[in-house]
Amino acid sequence: MINRMNIVGIGPGSKEYLTISAVEVIENSDVLVGSKRSLELFDYVNAEMVLLEPRDIPKTVKKAVTYLEEGFKVSVLSTGDPGFSGMLKTVKRISPNTKLNVIPGISSVQLAAAKLGIPWDTANLITIHGGKEPTDDLLEKIDDTTANIILPNRHISELAEYLIDHGFSPEHGITICEKLSYPDEQIVHITLEEAKQLDFGYMCVVVI
Repeated sequence: MINRMNIVGIGPGSKEYLTISAVEVIENSDVLVGSKRSLELFDYVNAEMVLLEPRDIPKTVKKAVTYLEEGFKVSVLSTGDPGFSGMLKTVKRISPNTKLNVIPGISSVQLAAAKLGIPWDTANLITIHGGKEPTDDLLEKIDDTTANIILPNRHISELAEYLIDHGFSPEHGITICEKLSYPDEQIVHITLEEAKQLDFGYMCVVVI
């Protein structure tokens, strides 16, 4: 039987949003690969912990593949859901021939939609997560007939400034959901002009 690499969605951050399936797969792994905050969720698991640094992702994924080829049970931890701005696309790009077992997770997009009462099957989902700044095609993706749920780049202020510079009114509303599922979670409804002046962390989902 071919050994498959697990790509496991671990939800938005809090343990209460982990699925039973995800926990079972992770607890039965020999090697866990993930960000610092991902690995900390499973510090009780008796497994080799491999830190996934943003600048060393290709190298780390290849290291995980080596563990897999040596017969170890390997799980790559993906915050949110692996299939939406998660590790699935990254692993497939770096190691296209590796057989995968994908365990879905609760995305921060889903949680934001739930918190705000938005049916997310009718919302417009956009990700610029991981990018340095908004790009020109963002305007083409925005749909003014429905809620636009956006996984932004690192700086909300850059997104707000970009939208204002490209024709949005400074008074246009934006909802910022920061650190969803964590004790210091906050959801704020402000204007783009206000968002341009404020400093939010990188763990955000925005709705415009």
